[in-house]
Amino acid sequence: MNVAVTGASGRLGSEIVKALLERETNVVGLARTPEKAAHLGIEIRPGDYDEPEVLHQSLGGVDAVLLMSGMDAPERRIQQHRNVIEAARRAGVTRIVYTSVQGAEEATAFSPIIQSNRQTEADVRESGLAWVIGRNGIYIEPDVEYIEAYEEAGGIANCAGTGRCGYTTRPELADAYAQLLTNDEHDGHTYNLHGEAITQYELADYLNQAFGTDLTYTPLSVEEYRADRVAELGEFMGTVIAGIYEGIRNGEADNPSHYVEAAGREHQSWPSYFASLGDPAAP
Repeated sequence: MNVAVTGASGRLGSEIVKALLERETNVVGLARTPEKAAHLGIEIRPGDYDEPEVLHQSLGGVDAVLLMSGMDAPERRIQQHRNVIEAARRAGVTRIVYTSVQGAEEATAFSPIIQSNRQTEADVRESGLAWVIGRNGIYIEPDVEYIEAYEEAGGIANCAGTGRCGYTTRPELADAYAQLLTNDEHDGHTYNLHGEAITQYELADYLNQAFGTDLTYTPLSVEEYRADRVAELGEFMGTVIAGIYEGIRNGEADNPSHYVEAAGREHQSWPSYFASLGDPAAP
């Protein structure tokens, strides 16, 4: 089997490549800027979502393709994803696996992105190819990487309130997607991919245990948090981030997890994950 991973130069894409190689799968990486993926040690082909003919050529000889959800504006992403789907169909690809996302489909600033993902999900289902859809939970790594900023601020403050969030990690997602790409038993399924859902209060406790900090969580209103994020990140990204946490507040990130069905094992527990952050020998 020959598997192509789009967005191979990204952090999730490169983890998925690694997981596939550990399963001795033949992997081709597609990247908009191929030189950025050279470090992966596999064949890299051009993979710009805005270039349908190039995508068609790059997917030649491929059996299954991972369609990594794009990063462009929602109204552009739908057509970009369709370019990949059509190129895969023309190139003779037989299975497509899409990395979608969980979240509120209405009423938050993140909803237009969720809606564009749902449209791509529909396009994937109607593609005529065997298909699998993964709906990713929220990456927990950014909170870990933000630890110094949290310390400087004295804690975590956002608008999630007491909402529970189904977090995950890129390596855990990669293991699941490697299974979805290489096992036809998953065809026709849509999976929520995340670990145990936790609150921001629990997140603060886990970070304190891992880093010896004394962080607390302060709930903000949606309006307060949006203003804070816009001031730091700009209008578009700040509004989107606020929309994600508003969705958590509204319970839209607390969904049943299908990780076991997808990956064939339990998701790593949060006590195990956070304990590993202080252990250099841990995976």
